[in-house]
Amino acid sequence: MTSDLYSKGLKIETKEDNSPVSNGDLKVNELITNKIKELTPNIPVISEETVDIKIKNTAKIFWLIDPIDGTKEYIAGKDEYTLNAALVINTVPLLGLVGVPKKNRLFFTYGPGESYLIEEEKTSKINCKKKQPKGQIVALSSVLKPSDVILNKLKEYKVNSIVKMASSYKFCVIATGEYDIYAARERANEWDYAAGHAIAQNAGAIIKTLDEKPFLYGKEDYKNPSLLIKRAENLND
Repeated sequence: MTSDLYSKGLKIETKEDNSPVSNGDLKVNELITNKIKELTPNIPVISEETVDIKIKNTAKIFWLIDPIDGTKEYIAGKDEYTLNAALVINTVPLLGLVGVPKKNRLFFTYGPGESYLIEEEKTSKINCKKKQPKGQIVALSSVLKPSDVILNKLKEYKVNSIVKMASSYKFCVIATGEYDIYAARERANEWDYAAGHAIAQNAGAIIKTLDEKPFLYGKEDYKNPSLLIKRAENLND
């Protein structure tokens, strides 16, 4: 469906925060929202594309949707954009679904120890098991040049290479064990992280803020604190 919109030509507008939105974002938003409302009519759905930031979130149980995370990637025809939905219960994202259309990967989770990847029509359980060679600790970054704060944090974990990657796909490839760590300063909103967070955490990843506080959801203004995702306590295991 996202590729169908490409062939017809994407319509792109700029939102109030100067970020782009395409008719692809809006169509995916409509499809996911309608399906969730059908399944759980009594649970509020908060989506990046329809949320009113001026209204404070007071719900304890709610869905968070980011129809297309990495809209710039999507518009540019790149392959790291994702489709995201998560169910948050009492500050913790427990259910999560992240689709990565251009990579033909679908990640989902429905509880601790229950994270999965569907790829090439096979479903496999994922558990953060290291895929890099021993001694090789690879970090992910959403920018080409991470700040000194982030570089210093990565040094603490003896990181020896950094790969740039967009979107919530970062959470998913830590969950599979393909990469080891991701650190970020305060950025983005809860819907950008929640689904990937659920998948990685339920696969065994350790997710906190940079100062080792719990990373919680359901804040009135939806703003994310800083973030540190580790595949395991010891990144060489």
